[in-house]
Amino acid sequence: MLSVTQTGPAGALRASPSMLLRSSGGNRSDDVFGHSGQLLRRRERGNLRVVNFIGLTGPAGVWGLASANSMLLAASEINRRGGILGREIEPSYYDAGADIEDVVQQARDLIAHEEVDVFMGSHISAVRVALRKAIGGRVPYVYTPVYEGGERTPGVMAIGETPRHQSRPAIDWLANARNAKRWYLIGSDYVWPWLAHKATKKYITEAGGQVVGEEFVAMGEHDHSAAIDRIRAARPDVVVISLIGTDSIVFNRAFAEHGLAARMLRLAGAMDETLLLGIGSDNSENLYCSSGYFVGRDSAPNEAFRARYDAMFGRCSPIPGSIAQSNYEGLQFLAAAAAKAGSVSARPLLQASSRMAYHGARGEIVMKAGRAHMPIHLAEAQGLDFKMIKTF
Repeated sequence: MLSVTQTGPAGALRASPSMLLRSSGGNRSDDVFGHSGQLLRRRERGNLRVVNFIGLTGPAGVWGLASANSMLLAASEINRRGGILGREIEPSYYDAGADIEDVVQQARDLIAHEEVDVFMGSHISAVRVALRKAIGGRVPYVYTPVYEGGERTPGVMAIGETPRHQSRPAIDWLANARNAKRWYLIGSDYVWPWLAHKATKKYITEAGGQVVGEEFVAMGEHDHSAAIDRIRAARPDVVVISLIGTDSIVFNRAFAEHGLAARMLRLAGAMDETLLLGIGSDNSENLYCSSGYFVGRDSAPNEAFRARYDAMFGRCSPIPGSIAQSNYEGLQFLAAAAAKAGSVSARPLLQASSRMAYHGARGEIVMKAGRAHMPIHLAEAQGLDFKMIKTF
């Protein structure tokens, strides 16, 4: 857990994943916490204690540091404006990549000891499903990344992209512009790929395509030889990839190294510039991604976000791709919902957020009936960057 951070002269977070798992003995940033050089060993009850479960280990750990940075940047900005309903945000982090039962027990303990006002989450949906049951609506829970959709649990507010808006237009575009007819689906073996694939197969059929294969892979699996052999034998036009973090990096490298990148298109979910760096420019041919956010997209909100991120953490800090950036928007969403509700309690926040708008690096995000609506951008990898193709 991290509740106190060591910051350098430029306000940059100096923390490895192992440091984020425990309290640090460093000083708090003035911008984030508003206490110049003062080490607070006990949380102040006047602060708004936002506990973020982010992946710091496991396949999703590749996004961990940039996710923490993104949340700290949002906390800095909001605290400079006077906090949320006059309360300074006090962020802390727990590892969502640990055993799910351990993650759930940490949440239960935090609630039992009244150590949390709001939960945030940037982690896989399997953790969300377990946490929402443990939390039971007693504390508001903001879930930030791309997910399978359909979240209606009282007290849970999801702001990420869903298959209907993220995958459907990309599938239609590939069917029309690239004449894609045969599709193969491969994903991690948990709830997001299960349900995302269910929707994806429907969209493929509606686009006149055919699913020629589907499989799910255990998280952490790094030998994809057999899966690649099955893909080669199926001869798809497009491989839809729903693998997480480093698992996606390893698969995409192997896919290209086996000579398939030049012969087949790839459409990847939960893909961003962080993973693209790991995949490498030699392995990114014919790789497509659709998302509400890209680091390199030209827009005033994104350019302002990137400038503030670089100023706070340095230009060599971890890239805030779509998964990491969602942590920034999670706090901006919370601030807007609380301002409308006049409260940070679960029920008023849920009611206020069912129909509202907030602003982040993606621009304006409109919440309708609890669903986040935003422009979706289709991009193709070119080396280590994404080239914008179309906005839906």
